[in-house]
Amino acid sequence: MAAPSEHALAPSPVRDADASPLVRIRSLLPGLARAEQRVAKVVLDNPGSVARRSITEVALAANTSETTVTRFCKAIGVGGYPQLRIALAADTARTEARSSRNLGGEIGLDDDLSAVISKVSFADARAVEETAEQLDVAILQEVIDLVASAGRVDVYGVGASAFVAADLQQKLHRIGRVCFAWSDTHIMLTSAAVLSPGDVAVGISHTGATTDTVEALRVAREHGAITVAVTNFPRSPITEVADHVLTTAARETTFRSGATASRIAQLTVIDCLFIGVAQRHMDASVNALDATRDAVGSHRLGVRPDGRRRPRETGK
Repeated sequence: MAAPSEHALAPSPVRDADASPLVRIRSLLPGLARAEQRVAKVVLDNPGSVARRSITEVALAANTSETTVTRFCKAIGVGGYPQLRIALAADTARTEARSSRNLGGEIGLDDDLSAVISKVSFADARAVEETAEQLDVAILQEVIDLVASAGRVDVYGVGASAFVAADLQQKLHRIGRVCFAWSDTHIMLTSAAVLSPGDVAVGISHTGATTDTVEALRVAREHGAITVAVTNFPRSPITEVADHVLTTAARETTFRSGATASRIAQLTVIDCLFIGVAQRHMDASVNALDATRDAVGSHRLGVRPDGRRRPRETGK
């Protein structure tokens, strides 16, 4: 079995200075030591306040030591506490400029439907924006190159991630790429067992800890396939069996088990991957999209989006 790639062993740096430090903190939270998680909670609860507080004040608020706060800063890749304050101040300014309303993510019992709509749409929009900000372009390009030249692409996902896997399969099929999406554990494993060098296996898991998906990706790797993980947490178990890791950035609302914002974030990554592959074979992709549209054309009602009937084809 090939050794884990550098990308799989360590989280990649954020794409640029504009990426939110809060996105990185949330993604790394499950892998932090317990004392560091308390520091993270203080930061996430009120980043604007932390940007104005001393390291001593933050340590007291987290019931820990200044050394732990410094260790936390290094763990999330900002170097030290002064750099964390600067990053949080900049992020707070960007957030305030983006929206004067603090919609938050928690939906309360007393929220009316208008508030629910505002909070859900805000969470979905931020998931897309923050995913785009932190997505590693270099790794995405590597994955695009691999998928574009793969003999076969198998995609694994269960639950809500299965719908994202099916979406990638449908998109790649439409441009003539051989792709299969699997959500049944036994079929995922048998699929992985017949992959070979030159094939690509993609595992989609928000938590990165879905046993079925992790196991399927491990088997695919053992048989020589290149493995790709799409997850919200760059230190989760799935990254240990992935040659390349693409991360999302999703904050769920109160009903997080419904996989709302996380699904939108995953689809953002999948769409970027698909467009990149289609660009690599532009002429063939355009021709395939035209052919597939024509193939299902007879199954559409003969009306335009405005409700008026389409003119009949004259053959001229």
